[in-house]
Amino acid sequence: MSGHVNESMDKGSIMDSEDRIEKMVDIYVSAEAVRDMKHKKDKEDFDNQTPKTQTPQHTGSDPVRNRSSRAAAVCLVLLCVLLLTAVIVLCVTFTQERQQFISKNENLTNEREQLILKNTNLTNEREQLILKITNLTNEREQLRNELQICVGWIYYQSSLYYMSKEKKNWTESRRYCTERGADLIIINNREEKDFVHNTSGNAVFYIGLTDIDVEGTWKWVDGSTPNSFSFWASHGQIIEPNGGNGQVEEDCAVTVAVPKLPEWANLVGWLDVACIEQFQWICEKRISQFILP
Repeated sequence: MSGHVNESMDKGSIMDSEDRIEKMVDIYVSAEAVRDMKHKKDKEDFDNQTPKTQTPQHTGSDPVRNRSSRAAAVCLVLLCVLLLTAVIVLCVTFTQERQQFISKNENLTNEREQLILKNTNLTNEREQLILKITNLTNEREQLRNELQICVGWIYYQSSLYYMSKEKKNWTESRRYCTERGADLIIINNREEKDFVHNTSGNAVFYIGLTDIDVEGTWKWVDGSTPNSFSFWASHGQIIEPNGGNGQVEEDCAVTVAVPKLPEWANLVGWLDVACIEQFQWICEKRISQFILP
């Protein structure tokens, strides 16, 4: 009994529910109809109010076209951004490379100037070296000549002395000395006189003393006059210089270490003789003359 009651109640509930659903559908359809009619009316009113122009026919593909246009615009903007970025990067890169090129060019210019300066300095040094070599060559030749002159010479107290073996007159004797950068000996002190006498033996030598310019005024070949020291020979009434016997002028001087000639018996020291007579001679060359300026 109760089962039949429940079934009756369930069936009633189901029917009520179906009625309510049908009513809701009818209401929704009616609302849609009203909305469509209102939209249509509003559209007609808008068409009546606006000038009639031929409007393009819209199809269902318009939204797709709009989306495609927007996508194309976005792509174009992105492409422009990429291009602008690339241009900026290229400009920055070009500017940096340009600055590097300018810096390299300046460095190369400086290096070029330095090389030119170095080349100029090397050229000057080369010229100086050539000049030094030339001077050294000349000095070598001069020293060679000096060494050739010094063969057979004797060193004493900063001077070189040459005592000849042959005989010449006073003028030729002096010429022999001057051709070798020397001159006839100038005896300045007793030590030098003793040196000459100790090395000359019994020979008679011309020395660089003469009064050929002014009679009675004796001078050395360098123009100086004998100092307080002199070694003129004297014995008894014979006192040198005596000017000779009057027939021949005795204007040149010789030095005698050992008396051996009858006419010069016991005479040791300086004697005046005729300059044309033949005697050996002594040349003197100062060591300072070897020192080149």
